[in-house]
Amino acid sequence: MAVSDECKLKFQDLKSKRSFRFITFKINEQTQQVVVDRLGQPGDTYDDFTASMPDSECRYAVYDFDFTTDENCQKSKIFFVSWSPDTSRVRSKMLYASSKDRFKRELDGIQVELQATDPSEMSMDIVKARAL
Repeated sequence: MAVSDECKLKFQDLKSKRSFRFITFKINEQTQQVVVDRLGQPGDTYDDFTASMPDSECRYAVYDFDFTTDENCQKSKIFFVSWSPDTSRVRSKMLYASSKDRFKRELDGIQVELQATDPSEMSMDIVKARAL
């Protein structure tokens, strides 16, 4: 599975310049390549991010999560989300599962990984707990 250069460039922009709040990626089955699906603007919320996940299609995503620690320090962590809803096609789920590690290796700087099959598995409470 190939990864488009745009994926790596946009991820670098998210990581270093904080140009985006999140990026969703999809696999183009015709070209067998991971491509950018959607870019979340810096002002977008976590709700905007979860709403961008399709109900019946798999996606990869990265989310730049800002939070405050118990010591009152501002921090940020980059989450990698593997979205594979139960209602998506079996072939699609297999394709995303088998390509995930290879794709993740291309994105240097991911700190936390989440796998979700429905929105409750990537709720804000879960994200906060994984960040701390």
